[in-house]
Amino acid sequence: MKEEWSACLAGLAQTRDRSDYARLFGHFAPRVKAYLIRLGMTPANAEELAQEALLSVWRKAHMFDPAKANASTWIFRLARNLCIDRMRREKIQFHELEYDEAADPDARHDGEHAVLATRMAEAIKALPEAQAQVLYLSYYEGRSHSDIAQAIGIPLGSVKSRLRLGFEKLKQIWGESS
Repeated sequence: MKEEWSACLAGLAQTRDRSDYARLFGHFAPRVKAYLIRLGMTPANAEELAQEALLSVWRKAHMFDPAKANASTWIFRLARNLCIDRMRREKIQFHELEYDEAADPDARHDGEHAVLATRMAEAIKALPEAQAQVLYLSYYEGRSHSDIAQAIGIPLGSVKSRLRLGFEKLKQIWGESS
C-alpha cells in the first residue's frame, strides 16, 4: 500500500492529474488532521493546517523523491513542519510525544490509542455543550480554570461545576459502554 501511495504521488508530480490528487487527499487528509491534533493543535487549527499541508502536496509534488521517503512520510513531514511554523509564529510551546511504535505516523491509526481517542471524542459529544466546552479547553488545550472562566465569560465556580458534572457524565457514559 505504501508503494501505491508513493506511485500515486510520483504520478501526480508528472501528470498533475486531479484524480491522483483527490485519492491522496481523501486518504491522507483525515490522518494528517489526527496527527496534528496529537501534536497539540486544536481540531479547528488541525483542520486548517491539514488542508494547507495537502495543498502543499499539490504544489510541491515535483519535489517528492520516492527513493528518499514513502509518500506518507513525506506528507506527514510537510504537515509537521507547517505545525511547527504555526506554533512558533503564535509562540505556542511545541511538544511531540515519543512513540515506540513504527516511525510512519500513518501506521499508528490502528492502535489502542486511536480507539480510545475516538471513544472519548464520542463520549464528549454526548455531553451538554457547556460541559464539553470546558472539558475541551481544560484537557485538550491545557488552559487553567481561571483562563477558561475569562475566555468564555463565566464565573470560576461555574467552570469548576461544569467540569465536575462533565466528569460525572463521562464516567456514566464510559461505564455504560464498557
